[in-house]
Amino acid sequence: MTFINPQIQIEDLPNVEDAVLKPISKSYLKIIALNGLVVYSLILGTLFGVRHLIKEDGFQDNFWYVFFGVLGLCIINFIISILAFKKRKYAVRGHDVIYAKGLIVHSITTVPISRIQHVEESRSWLARQFGLSTLKIFTAGESGSDLSIKGLHHLEAKGINDFISSEVNGND
Repeated sequence: MTFINPQIQIEDLPNVEDAVLKPISKSYLKIIALNGLVVYSLILGTLFGVRHLIKEDGFQDNFWYVFFGVLGLCIINFIISILAFKKRKYAVRGHDVIYAKGLIVHSITTVPISRIQHVEESRSWLARQFGLSTLKIFTAGESGSDLSIKGLHHLEAKGINDFISSEVNGND
């Protein structure tokens, strides 16, 4: 038997950037905003609680500097979350699933359908209120989900789940 290892021309490979990525539901931005507001409220509330516990003059004199500094960081984080939301996109193709995310560090994850072991759709209480789901894709050899697409419309996530499950199980 002769070993054959032909070289592949990079120009001939399919390009992920050519895929038309679909944005996730705009309703998911509401969930991001609500979660952010809860976390920021807890942080700022804790800061006020600490203000009443620590009676030292140095802390009391500088409390408002600390408060507005933390508030500024919360606002910056909130703005980055909103801008990063626009970068969350996905595509399901015949042989793979693509998910792009990230504002500062942009990443594109491609999972070949042939490597998928199983797929799972989940819905938190808040996601159910907005009719959204999270699609978790698991591949061989890894612990936890390899790809998690949050913010899909429930029926869309169910359809993708059914498609991938039929491909994985060979029910064409």
